[in-house]
Amino acid sequence: MDEKLITIKEVALNNNCPECYNTNGLQLTFKQKYIETSLYKSITNETTQTIYCRTCHSDIFPVMWTEDIERVFAYQQKAFTPKKASTKLKKKAWLLISSFGVLIIIGIVLAILYK
Repeated sequence: MDEKLITIKEVALNNNCPECYNTNGLQLTFKQKYIETSLYKSITNETTQTIYCRTCHSDIFPVMWTEDIERVFAYQQKAFTPKKASTKLKKKAWLLISSFGVLIIIGIVLAILYK
């Protein structure tokens, strides 16, 4: 089972970085969990948000946020709409389902014939 996070939205923030105090480097990224197995692909409702400074190359954790960053984050979080949770079956799953259905039909027909 392969689980990964796909980027849904990236927003450049004009706030001061708490590390380097630069106003051009902050980037807010929204990601959503994506699961892929041999039978299906699925997008879940689980989302994560990270703030990263491209100038000083450091992650900005919530403990280090200023009130301005918290305000902008709250606004962007309200504006963010994640992709709908969905599951898509692969060919292998459809083949298993159809072969199982055929076996059930054969079993019913044989049960009727032997009565």
